[in-house]
Amino acid sequence: MQSIIVVVLVGIAAGFAVGVQAPMASLISGRLGVLEGVFIVHLGGAIAALIPLLLVEGGGNLKGWRELPPYVLIAGFFGLVVISGISFTIPEIGATATIFLVLIGQLVIGALIDHFGWLDTEVRPFEFSRALGVAVMFFGVWLMVR
Repeated sequence: MQSIIVVVLVGIAAGFAVGVQAPMASLISGRLGVLEGVFIVHLGGAIAALIPLLLVEGGGNLKGWRELPPYVLIAGFFGLVVISGISFTIPEIGATATIFLVLIGQLVIGALIDHFGWLDTEVRPFEFSRALGVAVMFFGVWLMVR
Protein backbone atom coordinates (compact mmCIF):
# COMPACT_ATOMS: atom_id res chain seq x y z
CA MET A 1 0.00 0.00 0.00
CA GLN A 2 1.20 3.48 -0.89
CA SER A 3 2.15 6.05 1.71
CA ILE A 4 -0.86 8.18 2.62
CA ILE A 5 1.18 11.27 1.71
CA VAL A 6 1.66 9.97 -1.84
CA VAL A 7 -2.03 9.10 -2.11
CA VAL A 8 -3.07 12.56 -0.89
CA LEU A 9 -0.65 14.33 -3.25
CA VAL A 10 -1.86 12.29 -6.24
CA GLY A 11 -5.47 13.08 -5.29
CA ILE A 12 -4.68 16.79 -5.04
CA ALA A 13 -2.88 16.67 -8.41
CA ALA A 14 -5.99 15.06 -9.93
CA GLY A 15 -8.10 17.84 -8.42
CA PHE A 16 -5.77 20.45 -9.91
CA ALA A 17 -6.11 18.72 -13.28
CA VAL A 18 -9.91 18.86 -13.10
CA GLY A 19 -9.71 22.48 -11.98
CA VAL A 20 -7.59 23.43 -15.00
CA GLN A 21 -9.31 21.14 -17.50
CA ALA A 22 -12.78 22.48 -16.69
CA PRO A 23 -12.27 26.09 -17.78
CA MET A 24 -10.13 24.96 -20.74
CA ALA A 25 -12.94 22.68 -21.94
CA SER A 26 -15.44 25.47 -21.40
CA LEU A 27 -13.27 27.86 -23.44
CA ILE A 28 -13.03 25.38 -26.33
CA SER A 29 -16.76 24.64 -26.22
CA GLY A 30 -17.66 28.32 -25.99
CA ARG A 31 -15.69 29.11 -29.13
CA LEU A 32 -16.34 25.97 -31.20
CA GLY A 33 -19.36 24.21 -29.69
CA VAL A 34 -19.90 21.58 -26.99
CA LEU A 35 -19.49 18.50 -29.18
CA GLU A 36 -16.39 19.95 -30.77
CA GLY A 37 -14.98 20.72 -27.32
CA VAL A 38 -15.70 17.22 -26.06
CA PHE A 39 -14.04 15.75 -29.13
CA ILE A 40 -10.91 17.92 -28.84
CA VAL A 41 -10.50 17.20 -25.11
CA HIS A 42 -10.86 13.45 -25.60
CA LEU A 43 -8.64 13.40 -28.69
CA GLY A 44 -5.92 15.18 -26.71
CA GLY A 45 -6.32 12.68 -23.89
CA ALA A 46 -6.21 9.73 -26.28
CA ILE A 47 -3.01 11.00 -27.86
CA ALA A 48 -1.47 11.67 -24.44
CA ALA A 49 -2.31 8.09 -23.37
CA LEU A 50 -1.13 6.59 -26.66
CA ILE A 51 2.41 7.99 -26.47
CA PRO A 52 3.52 6.08 -23.36
CA LEU A 53 1.72 2.96 -24.63
CA LEU A 54 3.83 3.11 -27.78
CA LEU A 55 6.97 3.44 -25.67
CA VAL A 56 6.16 0.45 -23.44
CA GLU A 57 7.32 -2.87 -24.84
CA GLY A 58 4.35 -4.77 -26.25
CA GLY A 59 1.99 -1.81 -25.85
CA GLY A 60 1.37 -2.49 -22.18
CA ASN A 61 -1.60 -4.67 -21.31
CA LEU A 62 -4.01 -3.08 -23.77
CA LYS A 63 -4.65 -6.45 -25.37
CA GLY A 64 -6.38 -7.53 -22.16
CA TRP A 65 -9.34 -5.21 -22.77
CA ARG A 66 -11.48 -8.20 -23.81
CA GLU A 67 -11.26 -9.53 -20.26
CA LEU A 68 -12.97 -6.46 -18.81
CA PRO A 69 -16.65 -6.55 -17.87
CA PRO A 70 -18.54 -5.11 -20.87
CA TYR A 71 -20.22 -2.37 -18.83
CA VAL A 72 -16.89 -0.65 -18.04
CA LEU A 73 -16.42 0.12 -21.72
CA ILE A 74 -18.90 2.99 -21.34
CA ALA A 75 -16.50 4.86 -19.03
CA GLY A 76 -15.67 7.22 -21.90
CA PHE A 77 -19.34 8.19 -22.07
CA PHE A 78 -19.07 9.58 -18.55
CA GLY A 79 -16.14 11.69 -19.69
CA LEU A 80 -18.46 13.15 -22.34
CA VAL A 81 -21.01 13.97 -19.65
CA VAL A 82 -18.33 15.63 -17.49
CA ILE A 83 -16.92 17.81 -20.27
CA SER A 84 -20.35 18.70 -21.66
CA GLY A 85 -21.73 19.51 -18.21
CA ILE A 86 -18.73 21.61 -17.25
CA SER A 87 -18.77 23.42 -20.58
CA PHE A 88 -22.42 24.30 -20.03
CA THR A 89 -22.15 25.21 -16.35
CA ILE A 90 -19.02 27.39 -16.15
CA PRO A 91 -20.42 30.25 -18.29
CA GLU A 92 -23.59 30.24 -16.16
CA ILE A 93 -22.19 30.13 -12.59
CA GLY A 94 -18.39 30.34 -12.90
CA ALA A 95 -15.50 27.91 -12.48
CA THR A 96 -15.49 27.73 -8.67
CA ALA A 97 -19.19 26.92 -8.28
CA THR A 98 -18.97 24.45 -11.17
CA ILE A 99 -16.06 22.60 -9.58
CA PHE A 100 -17.98 22.52 -6.29
CA LEU A 101 -20.96 20.95 -8.07
CA VAL A 102 -18.69 18.39 -9.74
CA LEU A 103 -17.21 17.59 -6.32
CA ILE A 104 -20.68 17.15 -4.83
CA GLY A 105 -21.59 14.74 -7.60
CA GLN A 106 -18.35 12.83 -7.04
CA LEU A 107 -18.93 12.68 -3.28
CA VAL A 108 -22.47 11.38 -3.59
CA ILE A 109 -21.69 8.71 -6.15
CA GLY A 110 -18.43 7.85 -4.39
CA ALA A 111 -20.30 7.35 -1.10
CA LEU A 112 -22.80 5.06 -2.83
CA ILE A 113 -20.07 3.08 -4.60
CA ASP A 114 -18.17 2.68 -1.32
CA HIS A 115 -21.25 1.83 0.73
CA PHE A 116 -22.43 -0.92 -1.61
CA GLY A 117 -19.00 -2.05 -2.87
CA TRP A 118 -19.99 -1.46 -6.49
CA LEU A 119 -17.41 -1.75 -9.28
CA ASP A 120 -15.14 -4.06 -7.24
CA THR A 121 -14.46 -1.49 -4.50
CA GLU A 122 -14.00 -2.32 -0.85
CA VAL A 123 -17.18 -1.75 1.17
CA ARG A 124 -16.93 1.37 3.33
CA PRO A 125 -20.25 2.02 5.10
CA PHE A 126 -21.89 5.44 4.82
CA GLU A 127 -21.59 6.57 8.43
CA PHE A 128 -22.59 9.78 10.19
CA SER A 129 -19.19 11.41 9.65
CA ARG A 130 -19.41 10.86 5.91
CA ALA A 131 -22.98 12.17 5.83
CA LEU A 132 -21.85 15.24 7.75
CA GLY A 133 -19.01 15.82 5.29
CA VAL A 134 -21.40 15.64 2.32
CA ALA A 135 -23.84 17.98 4.10
CA VAL A 136 -21.06 20.52 4.69
CA MET A 137 -20.14 20.35 1.00
CA PHE A 138 -23.79 20.88 0.01
CA PHE A 139 -23.91 23.92 2.28
CA GLY A 140 -20.72 25.20 0.66
CA VAL A 141 -22.25 24.81 -2.80
CA TRP A 142 -25.35 26.66 -1.68
CA LEU A 143 -23.15 29.51 -0.43
CA MET A 144 -21.28 29.55 -3.76
CA VAL A 145 -24.28 29.63 -6.11
CA ARG A 146 -26.87 31.67 -4.17
